[in-house]
Amino acid sequence: MSKTSSGRIWPYAIGIAITLVFGFCVATVIVTSKADIQESNAYMTYYQDADTNANDLIEARIAFDKKYKVAYITDSIGDKNPIVKYSVTTVDGKPVENAEVVIAISRPETNKFDQKLENAKVQNGIYSFEGATFPKVGVWDIIAKIKIGDDYRFYNIKADTRIKEAFQY
Repeated sequence: MSKTSSGRIWPYAIGIAITLVFGFCVATVIVTSKADIQESNAYMTYYQDADTNANDLIEARIAFDKKYKVAYITDSIGDKNPIVKYSVTTVDGKPVENAEVVIAISRPETNKFDQKLENAKVQNGIYSFEGATFPKVGVWDIIAKIKIGDDYRFYNIKADTRIKEAFQY
């Protein structure tokens, strides 16, 4: 009579299965603790705060868009000394000169190259930021917070150093 037919092997199989599952759990914890995981800075805050205040952010954007228009008008971020530009106007096309505009520039996969630019030159509703650097070729996230009085919104752009077009997301 063999061990398999006598029913004595199943306790060993269950013990081995439990040991393997426990071993895989430990391996998962070890591997993920060593991973280089970056915090998201969407909306210039931690993602937990953005998630908690999502409805407020959406309502603020809707209120802002009823009064103002924002456009990303940068020629190209692939130039040697790029100037990041935004146009801020009222909905009827009058330039806005008193907006507070802050931009944050980052790579999608790391925060190693993060930059924050606050001191824009303003001329006829066009806010120009000098001093931005894009040391790596490829896609960059450019997030602008535009505040006029109590109204504000975030304007998120995906721009690429290799092409002129940029995309709002």
